[in-house]
Amino acid sequence: MAISLRQAVRVGVYIFKQKLTSNKRYPLVLMLEPLFRCNLACVGCGKIQYPGEILKKNLSPEQAFKAVEECGAPMVTIPGGEPLLHPEIDTLVKGLIDRKKFVYLCTNGILLEKSLSKFTPSPYLTFNVHLDGLRETHDKAVDRAGTFDKAIAAIKAAKAAGFRVNTNTTVFDGESPEMYHEMFDMLAGLGVDGMTIAPGYRYEKAPDQDHFLAREQTKSLFRQILSPLSTKRGKRWIFNQSPFYLKFLMGEIEYDCMPWGMPSYSIFGWQKPCYLLGEGYASTFKEYLENTQWENYGHRSGNPKCRDCMVHCGYESPAVIDATSNLKNMLVSIKGLG
Repeated sequence: MAISLRQAVRVGVYIFKQKLTSNKRYPLVLMLEPLFRCNLACVGCGKIQYPGEILKKNLSPEQAFKAVEECGAPMVTIPGGEPLLHPEIDTLVKGLIDRKKFVYLCTNGILLEKSLSKFTPSPYLTFNVHLDGLRETHDKAVDRAGTFDKAIAAIKAAKAAGFRVNTNTTVFDGESPEMYHEMFDMLAGLGVDGMTIAPGYRYEKAPDQDHFLAREQTKSLFRQILSPLSTKRGKRWIFNQSPFYLKFLMGEIEYDCMPWGMPSYSIFGWQKPCYLLGEGYASTFKEYLENTQWENYGHRSGNPKCRDCMVHCGYESPAVIDATSNLKNMLVSIKGLG
């Protein structure tokens, strides 16, 4: 099981409480971006295109804790930029764990091995290492040779030190399903606790605009990538995602986008409607929920910016909620797609 029983129970109870109060819009995961600065310049990323004065800024731990309390989500991911560049990242993570939040610290792995001494293994902490494929594919995606080997070394070191480790993979057009199958086999052999996988989003500021997937391309490619899940080979792969989201990626089920399920908070405030679109910011979470014109976003809205999006920030939440909708779906979630 990719997540601990403790986390599964906590999230399940949280969802049922929301349902009992007839709350239709609530967060499951806070995407807390403490900085946009990074030590890589990935060709599919639009975050590091901010001007230098913005890239120098950091959220303080106090600002982060305030956002976490205001939001109330049981899980917190810390993306960036590269969070390990934050001068108080250890203080920030410890504060979240003290608040019993399940923390996923996202990193490209370059600084992870030498940063492990800043942290203590905990069932509430998972390092989420970015891997976009095997060595050649990954190093090309991040535009720096040797990054794959550093990430793998960091994964091994973190596991040896007793930490939970997941991987995060963004899928772009032009890569073969077999390459991903080989990567999943390798990661299973390393003993990672889970893997996440999602199609890339066409950031307007991303240097490479030619390798993002259209919606039908996404479904076709993910059917090929995930086809071994029902075989002996695929049963070794552990995904830290709802099997219903994986079914969505394969085109077997449809969901409405729920961007409020994974809201994003950064130095600018609460980003409307999600971390992928720059449609303004709210100063409070309440303002974010109540003043965002939600009908203008998602695939069904007809918004051209949302047309091809199948990314987890909009569609993982409805999949997780669907997983708790009845006993049959709960059993599917426990068993997985296999």
